[in-house]
Amino acid sequence: MLKTNMNIVKKTIKLRDGREIEIETGKLAKQADGSVVLKMGATMLLATVVAAKDAKDGTDFMPLSVEYKEKYASAGRYPGGFLKREGRANDSEILVSRLIDRALRPLFPEDYHAEVFVNVNLISADKTIMPDALAGLAASAALAVSDIPFNGPISEVRVARLDGKLVVNPTFTDLKLSDIDIMVAGTLDNIMMVEGEFKEISEAEMLEAIKFAHEEIKIQCQAQIELMEEVGKTQKREYCHEENDLELKQAVYDFCYDRCYSIATTPSSKHERTDAFEALKEEFISTIPEEEQEAKMAMINRYYHSVEKEAMRNMILNEGVRLDGRTTTQIRPIWCEVDYLPATHGSALFTRGETQSLTTVTLGTRLDMKSVDEVLVEGSEQFVLHYNFPPFSTGDAKPYRGTGRREIGHGNLALRALKYVVPTGEDNPYAVRVVSDILESNGSSSMATVCAGTLALMDAGIKIKKPVSGIAMGLISEGGDGRYAILSDILGDEDHLGDMDFKVTGTADGITATQMDIKVDGLSYEVLENALEQARQGRLHILGEMIKTLDAPKEDLKPHAPRIVSIIIPGDSIGAVIGTGGKVIQEIQKTTETTVTITENNGNGIVEIFGDNKENMDKALAWIKGIVTVPEEGTVYTGKVVSILEFGAFVQILPGKEGLLHISELDWKKVEKVEDVLAIGDTVEVKLLEIDSKSGKMRLSRRALLEKPEGYVEPVRKPRPESGNSNGRGGRPSGGGKFGDRGNRR
Repeated sequence: MLKTNMNIVKKTIKLRDGREIEIETGKLAKQADGSVVLKMGATMLLATVVAAKDAKDGTDFMPLSVEYKEKYASAGRYPGGFLKREGRANDSEILVSRLIDRALRPLFPEDYHAEVFVNVNLISADKTIMPDALAGLAASAALAVSDIPFNGPISEVRVARLDGKLVVNPTFTDLKLSDIDIMVAGTLDNIMMVEGEFKEISEAEMLEAIKFAHEEIKIQCQAQIELMEEVGKTQKREYCHEENDLELKQAVYDFCYDRCYSIATTPSSKHERTDAFEALKEEFISTIPEEEQEAKMAMINRYYHSVEKEAMRNMILNEGVRLDGRTTTQIRPIWCEVDYLPATHGSALFTRGETQSLTTVTLGTRLDMKSVDEVLVEGSEQFVLHYNFPPFSTGDAKPYRGTGRREIGHGNLALRALKYVVPTGEDNPYAVRVVSDILESNGSSSMATVCAGTLALMDAGIKIKKPVSGIAMGLISEGGDGRYAILSDILGDEDHLGDMDFKVTGTADGITATQMDIKVDGLSYEVLENALEQARQGRLHILGEMIKTLDAPKEDLKPHAPRIVSIIIPGDSIGAVIGTGGKVIQEIQKTTETTVTITENNGNGIVEIFGDNKENMDKALAWIKGIVTVPEEGTVYTGKVVSILEFGAFVQILPGKEGLLHISELDWKKVEKVEDVLAIGDTVEVKLLEIDSKSGKMRLSRRALLEKPEGYVEPVRKPRPESGNSNGRGGRPSGGGKFGDRGNRR
């Protein structure tokens, strides 16, 4: 029997609260360039990394692919759907993949262009542990035990605050009680990525959470270094992915730099500036012999891009002026409009410079809520936000292929920014969908979505707690002399050429969400603190411009918006409203043209009637109230005659509840035939005389509501036979007695 040679190496990391994370390599997926199994409690992640041996021709970027996948079997669950197997990545898996990608990507060497594939799979799931906080560590550890060039390691941790105390990697339960939910990634020395949501915290509190996270990250990075040394992977593979011509590089610089600087200092629109830079490059290319152009084109493009970037960065640092002529703190002109789309439930236009969002709000029932069926999270989401970024928004002539990872990431950031202020549960019966369509884009369309979303929600009449605004910040730094410029409300070009993309959203009282990507090593906390303060001032300015258009939610919904009426019913009445196989509730909806939903909460049923016609909604409400109302003896009801028999009539006093109106109770005078007084379908007022304690049958009276004739004498009734009769019912003649058989209906 052959034995597999395994060199298993383990490393244990102890968290502050005593919990342990174990990283193991050498047992699974050994044909990958690097693989580890990370274990915490019963949670296990398998992370693998594989890199191509060489770069593809013409590749001048980092072709990194990151995939995070949660296996249903890891939690002992069957996948949904017809095929009963895992399908394409859901939104939460894509968001975790992006968290890993954004932390890893800046740390690959700039000249490394081989395809790299990172895969992280949840293979065992502890239902108390959040695996997304461990995925970045697992991916970095897999790179650490490989020979792939990487300037790490990194780690990612989640920080929460419980009762004023910061904690690392909280449980699902703990996170629900926290006012901070922030993911932080970094190296031994620097913070690389931040993303989180908050309940109106201050800039100082956010900075404290980041510093707290970094202390834990340092410990986890050191453990990876030790693991890498034990495995013997300190020496990484050699590569050469860029062809260089130093003379050509200098020629590009000499010909283009000063003119690039001049273009950068001339305030212009996005397309004007792009065209000017492109024309300059084409002019330089024309100086190269035609027969050499094709062979040198890749190098020319690379060198020219570097010159263009350097010129723009130096211009900002030297002049203190932006590409569009603004100062570093200046916000582009803003204009807003609400109720732009008359047929929607709420709408808003938000335009800032050359960035524009058209956002709508749609109100629905609980049936419209987003269903969540993930490995560790099940339920529904009352508030959703979708972000669309069509190519025409940047002037690109290409088809729109639907929602990509970028759209999901930007939409999630805007969702996190707004979710704290959107009422849910008992405070808001509606499912709320916000959709942002980006019509123009030149810098921070996600922040435009936050601003437009706030205005659209207020236009729809949703009683948000406070308005929220957002701003995107940038950074240009010069490591050599310590100069830096923090840029408020960045352009697309400034995002591309800068060292930081930092988005902050919040109310007038605090931060609600943030996303930060740092592209360079060595960003100090002092710079970060200054950036946060400048961001606060910027978003307050934007908020001030927004509330000039609309400063509070509208008092009422749009006239055409659907309405919801909600009532609470006893839990034991839920079945009666639904009916066998849903027969009753379906009949209510069909007859009244409304939508009815029932949810159970604390032993009661919450019934919500959804519709756009008040009369129909009132009918549905009365119907349901009738079903759940318990008839009371002595109460007067307005009922409907549903059938007539020889001995009386059956009257429906409440939906689904009928009682016998005996012929003797029709009037004080003798009635020979029921039809002389009533007809099927007649409305009649009756008094409930008695409810049989055993059968629940009800005895009704009409005459009890009529004035008793003067001198009236109650007739003497014949005694009932003691036993036997022609119908064999044992003592009760057909139709006789107060609760007799209905007999043959007419």
